[in-house]
Amino acid sequence: MVSLQALSPEEIRQLVSEAQSGDTGSFSKIYDFYFPQVYRYCAFRAPSEVAEDIVAEIFVKAWEKLHTYKAHKDIPFGAWLFRVARYTIIDAYRTSRTWEDLDESLVDPDSLNSADGLFRQKEVVRIVRKALNALPRRYRDVLVLHYIAGLPSDEVARVLRLTQGASRILKFRALKKLEQELPAEYREARNGAVIPSFSSMP
Repeated sequence: MVSLQALSPEEIRQLVSEAQSGDTGSFSKIYDFYFPQVYRYCAFRAPSEVAEDIVAEIFVKAWEKLHTYKAHKDIPFGAWLFRVARYTIIDAYRTSRTWEDLDESLVDPDSLNSADGLFRQKEVVRIVRKALNALPRRYRDVLVLHYIAGLPSDEVARVLRLTQGASRILKFRALKKLEQELPAEYREARNGAVIPSFSSMP
């Protein structure tokens, strides 16, 4: 599998151009490059037993819609791909209303092993996921895209169709709201022993 550091933006643009011309080998490299980020995003937003199916659906849709991606519009391909991912997740939620009520033990913490250290701890993952699910969708999306999928701030803004300034404000408000949803002992832990202040996270 291609590592996340192995492709430059120019190489990604070249692969996308080749894939748009029907080169399945180039699309396979795109898949390998983005799979870890897309999988982490899906594994945190959906039950682990269906995450792989959703990831597969995302890449099928990306292949089918690839001709609609216009590199000259200065939208990073990663941002475009995560728009596809976000709307696929939303569609899946509409047909599976019970997801947010599922027992938190269904979350596979191993699938998040490359995310921020805060989310690596099983108990913290359970608590944070529960708090995230209580947030409005826009708040939840900006945090999961940034901290779980690991997208840079400019691409998060592109996915959400916001300016970077508006995206930063949304993230700040989402972090403050998330703190309110966390149990008191987590909100009050400021020494880093359990969980850092969310509003101080980068």
